Amino acid sequence: MSSKSTSSVISAVLRTRTVAAVRPTGPGIHLKVHTAGKAYNSSLSTSTSSSTPPIEQNILNSSPANHNFHSSKSTTKPHGHKKPLVHYHNLVESGTLRGDEHQTRIIQKLQDLHDELMDYTPPSIPETDPSNSLLSRIFSRSEPIPTQPPDDAPKGLYLYGDVGTGKTMLMDLFYSSLPPYIQRKRRVHFHAFMIDVHRRLHAAKIAMGYKGGDPIPPVARDLAREAYVLCFDEFQVTDIADAMILRRLLESLLNYGVVAVITSNRHPDDLYKNGIQRSSFIPAIELLKNRLDVTDLDSGTDYRRVPRALSKVYYDPLTPSNALEIEKIFKSMTHHDDKDPPVKNRQLTIWGRKLTIPESTSKVAKFKFDDLCGKPLSAADYLEITKTFGTLFVLDVPKMGMDSKDKARRFITFIDACYESKTKLFVTSEVPVFQVFSDEDLDSGKPISDHMRGIMDDLGISQDIVGKSSIFSGEEELFAFARACSRLVQMGSKEWVDTAGQH
Repeated sequence: MSSKSTSSVISAVLRTRTVAAVRPTGPGIHLKVHTAGKAYNSSLSTSTSSSTPPIEQNILNSSPANHNFHSSKSTTKPHGHKKPLVHYHNLVESGTLRGDEHQTRIIQKLQDLHDELMDYTPPSIPETDPSNSLLSRIFSRSEPIPTQPPDDAPKGLYLYGDVGTGKTMLMDLFYSSLPPYIQRKRRVHFHAFMIDVHRRLHAAKIAMGYKGGDPIPPVARDLAREAYVLCFDEFQVTDIADAMILRRLLESLLNYGVVAVITSNRHPDDLYKNGIQRSSFIPAIELLKNRLDVTDLDSGTDYRRVPRALSKVYYDPLTPSNALEIEKIFKSMTHHDDKDPPVKNRQLTIWGRKLTIPESTSKVAKFKFDDLCGKPLSAADYLEITKTFGTLFVLDVPKMGMDSKDKARRFITFIDACYESKTKLFVTSEVPVFQVFSDEDLDSGKPISDHMRGIMDDLGISQDIVGKSSIFSGEEELFAFARACSRLVQMGSKEWVDTAGQH
């Protein structure tokens, strides 16, 4: 597909989709756009000003902030960091992880890439002058766009496997073991990354004006300048706009010397199956297979089936005693710092919109279920909440049925955001939180479908734990429901509670 055709598809989708975004992850495209007589310089981050500008102005009026992104010009190479193999063996020896020969072989691949990165000097990508317009940078002849990766660029990794094969753990281990002098690095859930990309493309389109142009090269350039080690967790393609963008975006990033580490549930050949215009996405699949080391993580061990000691973070049913207990926990976590007391109705700005946080400190927030899921909030809203607050309390979660389908979908999206952001979660609910989606009696005699049974088996959960639900019907919905239940179980474990909420 030509860049002109791709640009048309992107423009059409951006015009029709609801704009929703999380706080972006770096300096981004520096734009200078005159709107209503004012000039706005942008790094594509959420503005925290008290006023709420129009959506286009808000994109162009912000400052960088993200706990997962690091950028510095320092070239100091301190020693003492733990390498992947050493870190892994320490975790096994401490009992945090169980030893696994297959997983050890995967860790060796991460170790090899780690060692190559220590000797790799990425090509220089000069920081752009914020006063330069995007158009002048696009058409500048003094800065040719690379057409091939650097000869010495390490080959990235594409790790795929079913739920429970330890993908996220491996990604966390690799990223945390990168030496401190590699500061141009980024670890991000792929869904959040694509929200950021669409946001940058939207801003670029505005800067180009009616004459148009191709926004992908400058966006890829800025992403590469911000981070030359990119770690994508849960890579998946379900959206035509993402599919049309990805081949050229990934190719451009690799040509700029970016080294990618990707985890996914699917082999590249299975990405975007049955998607609209999939033939246009095939080159992206070939790119992944040719330029990354594609590795299967399936060893036959489901790490989510390993027994975990549960921690007391979920309280049911909705009784005065449970309400009192959860309030005690909230007070114990929020009343120890006089400089950061709980605040009522804090305003969180998300892409020009104000979201009210009922009660919070800078790190801990408390919501009623209806505050979170009774309103039309998006995945971007939930990701922003979970990135802002490391610990969340959600009170009065009801049992949901067909009349609460929208709320159930939002709660699943919220759970996914908590999981992706490694959030510590406390809940009070009408029934055990794993069963809030169950609207059918287990003794009704109605059998669970083979498809649903297979999903539950893959996720390591049982019908006795999560119950039966008639709320969800489609394949993707059923998987999202079962995965949310699985994640709630994992987020209730002692090891999760002991390590979550650190941001």
